[in-house]
Amino acid sequence: MAMRIGVVTFPGSLDDRDAQRAARIAGAEAVPLWHGDHDLQGVDAVVLPGGFSYGDYLRAGAIAARAAIMTEVVAAAGKGLPVLGICNGFQMLVEAHLLPGGLIRNAHQQFIRRDQVLRVENNGTAWTSGYEAGQEIVIPMKNADGNFIADDETLKRIEGEGLVAFRYAGGVNPNGSLADIAGLTNERGNVVGLMPHPEHAVEAGFGPDTDAAMKSGVDGLVMFRSVIERALQPA
Repeated sequence: MAMRIGVVTFPGSLDDRDAQRAARIAGAEAVPLWHGDHDLQGVDAVVLPGGFSYGDYLRAGAIAARAAIMTEVVAAAGKGLPVLGICNGFQMLVEAHLLPGGLIRNAHQQFIRRDQVLRVENNGTAWTSGYEAGQEIVIPMKNADGNFIADDETLKRIEGEGLVAFRYAGGVNPNGSLADIAGLTNERGNVVGLMPHPEHAVEAGFGPDTDAAMKSGVDGLVMFRSVIERALQPA
């Protein structure tokens, strides 16, 4: 029986269908979930997709973090359910206090769209175990509020506890994030959030350019396959 990955749709979600497609390509069953429901439908993992939920009013992800479905997501994450927040989903995880710090307007005050080199800092999570520690991957990104911030004490804890999942690499920090942080994990390793979009790098012909061929990059597929493989491991 295929693993069931739920993808939540919020008002203003743009990449929910893409995340569902990524789950299917990885070999899972994609289960659509609705922001106003209190039912995770027994899924084995949840993806909070990118977009501009509720128009990003107040702060990006702030209203979505208090949607009905997030009550269930927070509770399930506390019990170990794998949760992946992508871009706007990362902002929701921070606003819901499942991940530390905050995300604000990009330092240059502009929306950015580029294929971004990331370095995998923590490959011990449910979503990153398929990578090698220190591996560099290329993942598309597109955001206006991707500038990661934290106070000194929080940043020290993040670094000291190995909570950085991904850093911007390749000599480019596209949004001014502290310590080049592109993605985080929680202490347990079941919750991961990142600003770039792995669901846009899952199928050859539709991903980033590589040295081998144009649009052939599939580095993002590893995240979805990692959580499936983790679920298959004996408890």
